[in-house]
This record gives sequence, C-alpha cells and structure tokens, in this order.
Amino acid sequence: MSFSSDVKKELAQAVCEDPYDCASEIAAFILFGGEIRKNEMGTPTPVFHTENELIADRFRKLAAMLGIDIVVTDFPHSYVVADESMGIALLRTCGFMDNLGRIVDEEDIFNNHLLQINSCQRAFLRGAFLASGSVTDPNKNYHFEITCDNETVAALLRQQMEYFGLDAKIVRRKKYYVVYMKEGAMISDILAVMSGHISKLNFENIRIYKDVRNVINRRVNCETANINKTVSASRKQIEDIQYIQKTIGFGRLPEPLREVACARLEDPSASLKELGQNLDHPVGKSGVNHRLRKLSQMAQEIRDKQRI
Repeated sequence: MSFSSDVKKELAQAVCEDPYDCASEIAAFILFGGEIRKNEMGTPTPVFHTENELIADRFRKLAAMLGIDIVVTDFPHSYVVADESMGIALLRTCGFMDNLGRIVDEEDIFNNHLLQINSCQRAFLRGAFLASGSVTDPNKNYHFEITCDNETVAALLRQQMEYFGLDAKIVRRKKYYVVYMKEGAMISDILAVMSGHISKLNFENIRIYKDVRNVINRRVNCETANINKTVSASRKQIEDIQYIQKTIGFGRLPEPLREVACARLEDPSASLKELGQNLDHPVGKSGVNHRLRKLSQMAQEIRDKQRI
C-alpha cells in the first residue's frame, strides 16, 4: 500500500466516542466527499461517496454512534441514511440544516457550535482528509492536500488548519480548489492533529533519515569541492613554479621563495599548512600562501615580458 493509504487506514481506526466528534467527522465526510440529495418528495438526504471500504465502514460506525443507520444505494459506492427522519436529524446534528429545515451555507457549517471545540476540529480535519485528502510518500517529497469543491470551502478549511498553527496554501486545479502543505514539519503536525500518531512517527523517521543523509551529502560535497579547489590551486602553482624554473631558474629567487617552490614541487598534494611545516624555517598558512602568490605574480610577469 501507499503511504497515503497507510495513513487513511490508521485514521479510519481512530477512536471517536464523543457524539460531537462523530458528528463533526461525518459533516466533513459529507462536505468533502458527498452531497445533500433530495428525493422525489424534495426531502434532503445526506449522501457519502467512497470506494474505500475502510472509510465507508467508518462512516457507518460513526453514524451508528449517533443512532443512525446507513445503507448502500443502487448507485455504486454511495452511502445514504436509511430513514428520511434520521437523515434530517443527521443534517441538523452536523450543522447542515437550521431549525426551520433550511440547508445552510458552507460558512454557517464551519461556524456552527461543533467546530468551536478542539476535539471536534480535529475530527473534522480527519474526516476531510479521509474523504478527499492524500499525502505523498515522504521518501519522495513532502506534500499533503485536501481537495475542495469550491474556493469558499477551501478558505474555511485553511482557517481550521490555522487554528492548529498550520500554514496551508490554496491552489486551483481544474474545477477544484486544493488546500495543501509542502513543509515536512507541518505535515507531521497535521498527522498528529488528526490522530495519526503512528503515521507521524513513520513520517518523522523518514524525515530524520533524509535530513541526516542530506547533511552527510552536503559535507561530502563541500569536502570534495575543497579538495578539487586545493588540487586545482596546487596544479596552477606547480605550473607557475616550473615555468620560473625553465625561464630564469631558481637561482634568481629569494631564499624564502625558492624554499617554498622546491617544497611544492616535492609534494604537489600537500596543504598550505603541511608545506609550511616542512620548511627549514616553518611558517604558517598565510606565510606560505603569500610566497606562492608572489611566485605566481612573478611567473605572470615573465610571461607578459615573453609576449612583448
């Protein structure tokens, strides 16, 4: 199974015993993965669509916690309330219908009393993800998203996430709006918010492994770059020294420069510190570097004169 499937499997088994939490999660199921359908008499009925049996089973169990029976209709993967009066009761409990029997706007659903309770907000986010969310395998990259039917619902969902300190973004994808996060720490946090604690641990283990691997790779790359830089500098120094030796010879060099020139030819791979330590009169890195720069300048002056 995919990482996203594993997360949904865990969330579908999360404990939810409080009636308000159950109603909040059911509300998310309907809002993000269902619809409110009217029968021939015009009576509204909540419907939930899913092809995932685990999620369908959770929808039935949550409804049963509220004393409501769910049945499968003749339309594939659609789950509806068995009794009209129960359907209306569920719509009212979930905040989809007011006391006058009118279906409310999305804003009112988000602003109802259910979503003013911390545990209900967590249940709502869990239901939204189960109904219409996905999370990418962290071994590949970090991406968490929930698809919404319209921009209003997307903005309100983002507000719910912000309550938990989660900074989500919204993007339009064809006719849908997607609320998403790409930061690993945020994704780890929302998994915990939705009660996906095992998934969070698995996610964090992968994050830690990737972070350590990236640190090692950066260090190796840095050391490799330094080695390449040192080798390149050494090669240029040797070319300049050999050019001086071939043109004017070492006899015309001051003793400090001649000593460093000979040391570099004898040990092309030595660092500046090692070169300085190997001299008859040891000097530090800056002293060696100064003398090698003088040799390079001298070689360039000789080349310039040769061109003239």
